[in-house]
Amino acid sequence: MIRPATPADIPALHTLIRELAEYEKALEAAKATEDQLHEALFGERPAAYAHLAADDTTGEVVGYAIWFLNFSTWRGVHGIYLEDLYVRPTARGSGHGKALLSELARICVDRGYARLEWSVLNWNAPTIAFYESIGARPQEEWTVYRLTDEALVKASHMINH
Repeated sequence: MIRPATPADIPALHTLIRELAEYEKALEAAKATEDQLHEALFGERPAAYAHLAADDTTGEVVGYAIWFLNFSTWRGVHGIYLEDLYVRPTARGSGHGKALLSELARICVDRGYARLEWSVLNWNAPTIAFYESIGARPQEEWTVYRLTDEALVKASHMINH
């Protein structure tokens, strides 16, 4: 079962985010709090959206997708950027990940969005194989760049206003 997250789901979502960070060998970098998640997803100006995968029998939340809108200047329409897709190891192989991606693809098609895209760690061969099995292709001509922490602060001062 796939459904949009509700404010009551924040504790379960926070737990799953930390599980994903641990899986990606970066638990110390997962600093988001439940309050921050609530504000981002359900605050006055939501910046992100979340869908949950629940076990069909127990209703337990076993996976999630967090996403937000991006925009293609070339296509002139929005797309979805999938920030996180995670399904607990004990629930993998039951179609939850595919169902989450299918729901986001349906949202794109229904709303006229041009793209559904995301990043994946280069070492994560099982996940890459899963994505390629559903027709996703790597964008090898692009490299992701990021400013964070001290570099972000330094960049913010490059030009004095």
